[in-house]
Amino acid sequence: MTGDKDTHLPASASALTEPRERLWQALGDGDETRAVAVVRDALGTAGPGPSAAGQLRAAAERVLLELIAPVQERVGRAWAADEITVAREHAATAISERCVAAVADATAAARRVPCAGRVLVACVDGEWHALPARLVSEVLRLRGWRVDHLGAHVPTGHLVEHARSTGTQAVLLSSSIPTLLPGAHNAISACRSAGLPVLAGGAAFGERGEYARPMRAAWAKDAADAAALLGRGLEPPTAHPVGLPDLDLPHLADQEYTMVRRSRHQLVRRTLADVEAGFPEMRRYSDYQHERTVEDIDFIVGHLATALYVDDPALFTRFIRWTADVLAARDVPPRCLIPALESLLGQLKDFPRVAGVLTAARDVL
Repeated sequence: MTGDKDTHLPASASALTEPRERLWQALGDGDETRAVAVVRDALGTAGPGPSAAGQLRAAAERVLLELIAPVQERVGRAWAADEITVAREHAATAISERCVAAVADATAAARRVPCAGRVLVACVDGEWHALPARLVSEVLRLRGWRVDHLGAHVPTGHLVEHARSTGTQAVLLSSSIPTLLPGAHNAISACRSAGLPVLAGGAAFGERGEYARPMRAAWAKDAADAAALLGRGLEPPTAHPVGLPDLDLPHLADQEYTMVRRSRHQLVRRTLADVEAGFPEMRRYSDYQHERTVEDIDFIVGHLATALYVDDPALFTRFIRWTADVLAARDVPPRCLIPALESLLGQLKDFPRVAGVLTAARDVL
């Protein structure tokens, strides 16, 4: 879909630099009132005349994508660098949600009619990071779409049932966590079997959508791209039976993914024991630090399984690099990851794809 002329008003790259800093400060202070005021100020006042509604829509889209979104991304980076706590990150996200709602309220009277069509936007089952999907929903509404926004963590069965009952033309699925890709694939297959085209988005699907396309989903790099793809029309699905992911991903026939997934708890326990033996500093860990270590190992095994699912060792090595950076920010030596990788390699040495993934990650460290 391409909007009318006044939908994309030019704006300098630095036009929102100062509001971004003010919004960042408001989020850091936990000041919802001040944050919403920053957003409302950035929206400005549309001038008189027939183009006023279009100007307001364009300003709202810029505020959503060039003010709120990048500041929220900065919040995520600050958490990863151990500059803010989990509680502060959650508080900031809640305020960002309120800012998005303020934009929606301010532009309600300027929405386009007639409606361009009806779509459903939801996060895949297990995905709790709902703000990206909310941003997409609001941009689509500004572009004239009726949107059923289901929010975070939507079970696949309920997703398909709602789509069928409302006459949805397309399903937009959001996920930021790579380990949810197998579940996302199941949701995509279920939607397609119901005759619904799927448009995927979010960091989980890769920088260029490389994990969405083998699952037979279209991919959008951002909200504006999603609106454009919907406007051009998504390709009708060619359905195949649900529950047969190896029809899309033939490499799953080797059962390596299935084996790692089913033995996940056993792998975590054995790896924890090996890490404790190879990293004596752990003997001084508090109960809290010990629990976090178990979580870290579980994340490692989960990302290993996902890399096998999509047959991409780079997914695992990117995760290992990110984990090393997070550990370094928390004053934990990244070298503590090496005993974990070597333990998994020893346990899974008879599986060629697993060995290749783990060896590549160990070489990175």
